[in-house]
Amino acid sequence: MATPQPNLSAMNLAGAVDLEGLKHKVSAQEGEQGGAPAAGKYVIDVTTASFEAMVRTSATFPILLLLWVKNDDRCFPMARKLADIVNGKDGQLQLARIDVTESPEIAQALRIKGAPALFALINGQPMPILEGVPHDQEMQQIEDAVIPQILQVAKQAGVAGTAPMSGGGDQSADEGASADDAAEQEQVPQAHQQADELAKSGDYSGAAVEYAHLMELDPHDVRAAREHSKCLLLARNGASDVRAVREAAAAKPDDVEAQLDVADVDMIGGQVKDAFDRLLDFLAAHPADKESVRARLLEYFAMCPASDARVAQARRRLATLMY
Repeated sequence: MATPQPNLSAMNLAGAVDLEGLKHKVSAQEGEQGGAPAAGKYVIDVTTASFEAMVRTSATFPILLLLWVKNDDRCFPMARKLADIVNGKDGQLQLARIDVTESPEIAQALRIKGAPALFALINGQPMPILEGVPHDQEMQQIEDAVIPQILQVAKQAGVAGTAPMSGGGDQSADEGASADDAAEQEQVPQAHQQADELAKSGDYSGAAVEYAHLMELDPHDVRAAREHSKCLLLARNGASDVRAVREAAAAKPDDVEAQLDVADVDMIGGQVKDAFDRLLDFLAAHPADKESVRARLLEYFAMCPASDARVAQARRRLATLMY
């Protein structure tokens, strides 16, 4: 497998790829007969707005990253085959598809010359697999040799979590990610500009301070509360070694800090219910640590939509354990 490229978060997402050579456009809609294969199960579609969140989840489970053109019929057989392979792995990895005509800056960041192109993404590190339309033998090699190798490399790196199901499966696993995508696309209020810029620059601690100030000015500012919690989370464990965090939690099952750290890793990876259940189970066995666990869970709740069924369920159980 090719040598990993630089971390995507450090790349300059500017510019575009010349895709004028793609002449095989079709008008059929996604999922229709003759059209593009629809997303679903362990296949998701990613945009520039949701790209960073997707990269973060690669610290929890490996991702196959397909850069394609969703109305170019030359990409369809490859996309269908990859979907079949990934869905057959039952969450061991995820297939993330990016339409390079809609998100050319991502194609530029990955330095591809055209589509389709395929990468593996493990812990934020992209590894090129192929560029161009593969023939049958190459697709068979991807299924028989490349994907098992990706899973092995991911396991050795401590990236062995289970990918959530998307449309067509358990929708609850995606609610947090959908909320993150919406948050990425919403217009940033003028008062939030400074905090937002700090967060985008990677200064999560500084951004958290700014958001805390906004919350003091307006205790009902839901966006500030949400972004404050996200920044605290990323400042604590956004750059942590996932394998080391999980190993520490396994070695110290009674240590509240170790369990809080691994719950953070779950949240960053999009495993919202796992994070809730982990801390609630810990609280049930360690009532003396209830304040630390309660405070962390309240941060997590603030990151999710108020309508999220997982939050309602976790709040009920937390109330029972607290009192």
